[in-house]
Amino acid sequence: MATIRPAGERGDDVEIMLTDVNPYGSRTLVVERDETSSVAYLCGSGGMVHGAAWLANHGPAPAEIDLERTDSGLPPVVPRANTRHPDGRPPLGALRPLWFEEGDGVALYENDELLAVIPGWADMSRGMPGYSRDAVGESPFAWSLEEAYDGLASRLAKAQAYWQWRGGNGAWASFQQFVMGHLDRKVGTAGRFWDAGGDRLPTVGITERPPERGRDHTILSTVGMSCQRMPTVEQYIDRPEAYARVELAVASPGDARDAARLFLWLGQYPWHSVTWLGHGHTAKWYHRPETFPLGSAYSGVMMLTGLPGLPDLSGFTFGGDAVQWLWLIPITADELRLVTAEGYGALVPRLSAARLTRAG
Repeated sequence: MATIRPAGERGDDVEIMLTDVNPYGSRTLVVERDETSSVAYLCGSGGMVHGAAWLANHGPAPAEIDLERTDSGLPPVVPRANTRHPDGRPPLGALRPLWFEEGDGVALYENDELLAVIPGWADMSRGMPGYSRDAVGESPFAWSLEEAYDGLASRLAKAQAYWQWRGGNGAWASFQQFVMGHLDRKVGTAGRFWDAGGDRLPTVGITERPPERGRDHTILSTVGMSCQRMPTVEQYIDRPEAYARVELAVASPGDARDAARLFLWLGQYPWHSVTWLGHGHTAKWYHRPETFPLGSAYSGVMMLTGLPGLPDLSGFTFGGDAVQWLWLIPITADELRLVTAEGYGALVPRLSAARLTRAG
């Protein structure tokens, strides 16, 4: 992958037309142009380009790809065979981005007409650019938006509807009420509630459910992760609608505030790191071992669903998708290495019932 070099550092006439950061702060859309062409880049931290789409030529298109121009870091031009405007078109009009709900992809509108889409699976290093309205067929810089539109239309409509809803009055409060009501039915009376999101999206809270119904441990759950789909799920799972929304849970007989620190660590992680969490995944504690919230004997967690001896939290849906609750199980450094080498199935039979609800 390439790195965006700011126009001023190139000593040329490249103009930055638009810079927009996704709601989670993890991806940036950069649209730039010079007198010859315009292009959109989807960037991560440090300006690393994850996806890109040529948008327009502003002069006559060459017969072949101009490799010298591309290698110089200038906005690329596409050959005549790959543009609807072989003689060029005027500079772009007013631009407006629409981020996917997951934040890993973006659509770009010109004067409220769809101009380009750079989905999360776009990857320039693998020759997979984004889609452009003015592109014909496939080139290294853009694929035809018209040919892909049927597969993208519902995705864009959902993104538009989601952000309209999310920006409405009472959206978060109503969602929180639905999740809390579901947990009331599944695990009993709510205790304390903490904020785990701070000032950044996604909004995530932590609900405490003290011991009752014959159990001797507290149940803690996130509230808010499932309000938005996780990024990249569709790149790994055939049915992303069954896995893209999760909440995290942990059972602990100790101080609930200690266990809650796990959610401060992982509650916003998928959107800020542009990844996903699922059954069998592991996470290594990021700080000194002695600071791990569930005891210094452990080095991280494994995430599992449907564990015997723990409440069944299934049955909640949002946005037409089922929500999975992933239980966080503390594991040792050796167990982390085992799962890395052999998969989570090698460790699950070794977990005692006590491990599921007790640390230390």
